Amino acid sequence: MSKFGTVKVSCGSMLPAYRDGDWLFVSWIDGAAALEAVGKSILGKVVVIEREERPGIFLVKRVQKFHSGKFWVEGDANESTDSRTWGWIAAEEIVGVVLFRYKRGKKIA
Repeated sequence: MSKFGTVKVSCGSMLPAYRDGDWLFVSWIDGAAALEAVGKSILGKVVVIEREERPGIFLVKRVQKFHSGKFWVEGDANESTDSRTWGWIAAEEIVGVVLFRYKRGKKIA
């Protein structure tokens, strides 16, 4: 992991951890081989995903399982679209690891 950047949360799939409008500081992953090397150590971490069939769209999910170079990811909210819909995802679809939230979105009453 060598580059850093930001992503803005734009839905509720990671509630209560992150909400719409939150800004997250991300360490971008330099290739699938780097991610496969960390394997199980990424369990429980929040990651940024770019699905092969939706390039340019970034999704924020939590890594729940690792098996044979593939990852099972889920949003914290039950209504999240994630591996419960897609199944296992390839390592190259995980493009970053969330380090921390640096700006909170506005709370809606």
